[in-house]
Amino acid sequence: MRLFNSLTGKKEEFTVNDNKVRMYACGPTVYNYFHVGNARCFVLFDMLRRYFEYRGYEVTFVQNFTDIDDKMIKRAAEENTTVSAVADKYIKEYFIDAKGLGVKPASFHPRATENIDEIINIIQTLIDKGHAYVSNGDVYFSARSFCGYGKLSKTDIDDLESGARIDVSEIKKDPLDFALWKAYKEGEPFWEAPWGKGRPGWHIECSAMVNKYLGKTIDIHCGGADLSFPHHENEIAQSEACFGCEFSRFWLHNGYINVNNQKMSKSLGNFFTVRDAAAEYGYDAIRFFLLSAHYKSPVNYSADTLEQSKSALQRLYNCEDNLKQLSGNLSDVSAYLDEDEEVKVSKALAYKEKFIEVMDDDFNTADGISVIFELVRDINAVISGKCSGKAVNELYSLYNELVTLMGLKKPEKESSGALDDDAIKALIDERAAAKKEKNYKRADEIREYLKSNGIILEDTKNGTTYKYE
Repeated sequence: MRLFNSLTGKKEEFTVNDNKVRMYACGPTVYNYFHVGNARCFVLFDMLRRYFEYRGYEVTFVQNFTDIDDKMIKRAAEENTTVSAVADKYIKEYFIDAKGLGVKPASFHPRATENIDEIINIIQTLIDKGHAYVSNGDVYFSARSFCGYGKLSKTDIDDLESGARIDVSEIKKDPLDFALWKAYKEGEPFWEAPWGKGRPGWHIECSAMVNKYLGKTIDIHCGGADLSFPHHENEIAQSEACFGCEFSRFWLHNGYINVNNQKMSKSLGNFFTVRDAAAEYGYDAIRFFLLSAHYKSPVNYSADTLEQSKSALQRLYNCEDNLKQLSGNLSDVSAYLDEDEEVKVSKALAYKEKFIEVMDDDFNTADGISVIFELVRDINAVISGKCSGKAVNELYSLYNELVTLMGLKKPEKESSGALDDDAIKALIDERAAAKKEKNYKRADEIREYLKSNGIILEDTKNGTTYKYE
């Protein structure tokens, strides 16, 4: 597999010695529901983790929750509650939306506030090594003390300006220095530290959690492109200055989601929460949309793109319905009908290798989805005529393997009273018997009854199939 490494600016062969992958992704600051722009990172790197596991790697995946932050404190004041209560509320809401999007829980989901001792230890080490200093109860990292500062953003330190989340203050020695620890202010949560009570800065928490759960050097660190500077640049500086070794071998950054050519963000007020978007389009359409472009490319969010995603998913679902029903109806699973069918099936099954080829080329989910649709096209061609059970089962197995991997499998439809699968099949059998007896009135009644319950019948050469409206 080759991945584009933001640190080196080129595609590189990804290898690990022990078949184990150690991945870290920056998680949400839990003061609100997350928006579709945040979701892109969560879905994409969940998919990367899934793909590594599919290819036989053992993955330890850590995604944190930032549960102490200026925004957290502000939200707690607005809701007249505690910061921890705000965190508990929105972490719970995160898992609801993440599950809807098909995002697996990480191996570990640590909170910043659960790792205060680790944070304090790193800060003290940085102070002892001369990379950090105390000023009026705050602790700052001295950016110029780390000779590699700027290597991720590819900028000379003299040309760098303070990032959006770096507070420029008279008590800092240099505008580029960033807070490791913030001194206590009245009404804010605080912890005791050797240099005074206060709370951790934003950047330091990730270094502490990476080290605790994954070790000093990890294989992949990922996140949105907006985190490259200053957050990831600062992570590298403080981690490598503290431990004296490489922090992460690979850095992967996903592109922005734009709305009217502007990055979707809470600060611009042009964001759409996943919860609201799912209520209108469904979680599955959002996941499809987020995977349908290469992870590094910017994508535009609009009602049209979500509707197109819903339509594309329906094509997959129709194919799945047909395969599922044919798989249960055809009994001969030992041989192909003829040589022509065998050739067609072999051609379709070759899409697995093509899928792996495009996914191995810098995790190209867009081309991976395209391969699945090519497979669907060939499946439809095979099953549109008379076909064997062997062909159906082999095609269904590959289809199921790939769409399950991508998290695009059709959701299980809840049973609607008496009309579960067995009841529907019984009515289909009764209709077939009625047609055989030339009782077309009864056959039409059954079709209309099923239609009134949202079930559409389709008569094919291989029998009658059904789908939901």
